[in-house]
Amino acid sequence: MPDPTRPRASLRTAVVWDVLRDALDRRVKATGRESLDVLDTGGGSGNFAVPVARLGHRVTVVDPSPNALFALERRAAEAGVADRVQGVQGDAHGLFDVVRRGGYDAVLCHGVLEYVDDPAEGVRNAVAALRPEGVLSLLAAGLGGAVLARALAGHFTEARQALTDPDGRWGQGDPVPHRFTAGQLTGLVEGAGLRVGAVHGVRVFADLVPGVLVDTEPGAMEALLKLEAAAAELPAFHSVATQLHVLGETPVTEETSADS
Repeated sequence: MPDPTRPRASLRTAVVWDVLRDALDRRVKATGRESLDVLDTGGGSGNFAVPVARLGHRVTVVDPSPNALFALERRAAEAGVADRVQGVQGDAHGLFDVVRRGGYDAVLCHGVLEYVDDPAEGVRNAVAALRPEGVLSLLAAGLGGAVLARALAGHFTEARQALTDPDGRWGQGDPVPHRFTAGQLTGLVEGAGLRVGAVHGVRVFADLVPGVLVDTEPGAMEALLKLEAAAAELPAFHSVATQLHVLGETPVTEETSADS
């Protein structure tokens, strides 16, 4: 039976959603509270915020786009969770101009690092918004997936350019300012003081399979979802994923362990 809380466009979000939902469930059990305070930086129109709110959590979305926040408000109202979703205009650089430090059980930083001038600062700000023992969900564009996509499209010079460029860009017309390897993202998370709980490759195959095949072949969608899930945790596939997801967790200290 389909999961009613899974966001739409599940081929692109299923792996991240499953990891995030499990992480939130663990935080609920650890805190003993039925609902958590979740911050979604760059959350746009609520692709993740609204489903998280449907799980019963309170979600604050920070996004620089007024249009996206208007769409968020409408989507939350349609889903019946308007009382649990708050949108505020802002960005990762000035995050604490609009939200409080140390006030959230979980922070989502999805599709943000690609567009900030200083990705390390973006991760540090996200971590600074966490409560002790909080969890960070980090999703960013993967270098290998872009190289593979350009090569398969016959743009071999651009593929090589992306492979050698410090920011992983294939040329002046590339709309993505930064791409990352799994090692770079885990380094940013650890550099901000968190422990890496898990790394997943996202859209390993989904962007390479012809859409007509998925739409017309019986059972193809479900089979592809299962394939994505099976490959997501395997390091061998991280290097060709379109996106990379890192789950960062606050290290458990001896003092914290004794209190629990």
